[in-house]
Amino acid sequence: MGAYDVIVAGGGHNGLVAAAYLARAGRRVLVLERYDHVGGLAISTRAFPGVDVRLSRYSYLVSLLPREIVRDLGLDLELRRRRHASYTPRGGTGLLVDNEDAARTAASFRDVTGGDADHEAWRDFYGMTARVARALAPTLLEPLRTPAEIERLVGAEAWRDLFARPIGETVDERFADDTVRGVVLTDALIGTFADTTTDLSANRCFLYHVIGDGTGDWNVPVGGMGAVSGALEAAARRAGAEIRTGAEIVGISPSGEVAFVAEDGEHTVNGGHVLVNLPPAVLDRLMGRPVQAPEGAQLKVNMVLSRLPRLKDANVDPRAAFSGTFHINEGRDQLARAYARAARGEIPELPPAEVYCHSLTDPSILGPELRGRAETMTLFGLHMPARLFRTKPDQSRKQALEATFASVNAVLAEPLEDCLLKAPDGTLCVEAKTPVDLEKDAGLPGGHIFHTDLSWPYAEGGGWGVETEHERVLVCGASARRGGGVSGIGGHNAAMALLGR
Repeated sequence: MGAYDVIVAGGGHNGLVAAAYLARAGRRVLVLERYDHVGGLAISTRAFPGVDVRLSRYSYLVSLLPREIVRDLGLDLELRRRRHASYTPRGGTGLLVDNEDAARTAASFRDVTGGDADHEAWRDFYGMTARVARALAPTLLEPLRTPAEIERLVGAEAWRDLFARPIGETVDERFADDTVRGVVLTDALIGTFADTTTDLSANRCFLYHVIGDGTGDWNVPVGGMGAVSGALEAAARRAGAEIRTGAEIVGISPSGEVAFVAEDGEHTVNGGHVLVNLPPAVLDRLMGRPVQAPEGAQLKVNMVLSRLPRLKDANVDPRAAFSGTFHINEGRDQLARAYARAARGEIPELPPAEVYCHSLTDPSILGPELRGRAETMTLFGLHMPARLFRTKPDQSRKQALEATFASVNAVLAEPLEDCLLKAPDGTLCVEAKTPVDLEKDAGLPGGHIFHTDLSWPYAEGGGWGVETEHERVLVCGASARRGGGVSGIGGHNAAMALLGR
């Protein structure tokens, strides 16, 4: 096949970002992807036979993708802001955070907490995170700064409360109400199995959830996540990158040689550099090194509904409640109990989870016959580590799904099962993905959606956070420092590191 300046191992969204930047700079780039499509976890799928709905099967919202990357690569992409940030049911009422009605949000806090103190604390706390987001987000596309530089940038208070001590301590100190504490803490636990009172990995997860693109907003990609990868693929091809799917990489050498298997046999291709958009455990295996797999910790459930379920709170429209993040049994104490049970190797009794309905903001993912007659619902379950599903994966998945539906039903006015759409073959439109399923279906060791535990967005010694011990091999995916989520930051930074050499 000849030689290339750069071989990108893995055609997920970060690999496409790197390929687009490098091809635009005149490099000869080859992207190798083992599946018959690119996009990695940022894809849309018709998951239920005969049901014309393009579900964002794995990743589902966009926050961390910088506008600079969208602008640089000329991406044809629309991201819509959600009017309602979140709704958290409690008893016959609930906490509604309305992005466009501060008075309504304040009244909702008053109804749930019995006063104004936690609302004032909420405004102060998220005022601080907004300042951190504005200061920190631009640095994610620059060479790494030192911890001391970041501390000066964000200020002493934010450094103490978000970086230096466990986020659980900060939340307990600032807020009095258990429900409010839980709403804050869920952002520290997405895909992260951690005790928020002791483990700073929860802080890192929280940080990446509140600094996205300088605003922290979690936006809906119009057309689903497949539209994001589609725009990136188009940009890479437009720039001149060569993309080969159906090519499974079987070896990477420190010298830049990559071996892969395709339908027409085994091939070896040489690159001046290799950018690796694969989990570290996969890279270790491909380079013949000892492998230590991480552990993912989530349950992803995709559904299509015939209608939205009724709420116990008659004062809130279900369309408002489910268009943002709908929190389920995610109070601070409920999160702690679920963590303790999962740490013992048991599925939580009432698993904490959150749902949202993409189609309420973007009905384009529904086929014409289903618009106005169906809605999508995405559920993300917390504290579901891979260890719970290793021994009996099918039985454990069934148990976890049943427990999760029971948890959802505990906060609704009717069973969610009654609202599920039936496919033409009579089956209910619901699928569940555990970490073990992600390991099998998507090639993610341990089912870890970030490839490995998230890292701090700074480091002593500079660099771009993409370097390895081999000069010609760089990482460009979620495991890059400042990687994780659908951001393209790992791909951008690997390309900049290479172009700067």
